[in-house]
Amino acid sequence: MTINIGDRLPEGTLAEFVETETEGCALGPNTFQVADLVKGKKIAIFGLPGAYTPTCSAQHVPGYVQHAAEFKAAGVDEIWCISVNDAFVMGAWGRDQKATGIVRMMADGNAAFSKALGLDADFSKFGMGTRSQRYSMLVEDGVVKQLNVEQGGGFEVSNAETMLKQLA
Repeated sequence: MTINIGDRLPEGTLAEFVETETEGCALGPNTFQVADLVKGKKIAIFGLPGAYTPTCSAQHVPGYVQHAAEFKAAGVDEIWCISVNDAFVMGAWGRDQKATGIVRMMADGNAAFSKALGLDADFSKFGMGTRSQRYSMLVEDGVVKQLNVEQGGGFEVSNAETMLKQLA
């Protein structure tokens, strides 16, 4: 069953490659409980099929990086990119995309969180196994306020510009 507007995010974990060690976060991959991360925050989340893939690298991530200041001005505390990759790949991709410190590159290594959202997809015919559908959502204190799921491999409703219009 796919998550809907008004639903609370499911329990789950995501991993992030932390570039700078801080109290409670070691350098390298760290695993976080989603429920802890979303408490009291407004978060723009976008999910995509995979790191370094064409649309994801050329349009999806760059759009959110480019418009990050506008999201902040609209009251968004954080921007997350979720992909079915490991934290090492997501960290490297974030550095490559110049997203470090702007977009949190969250790894859903086994697609468990994407499956819990009901937003997983079978990309086996492309040799990629289970992945995430392409989507965006606005979450406030763990509750979905906006949800935009792409249909048929498109890139029309999950982009940063659409989400910004929904925040206005």
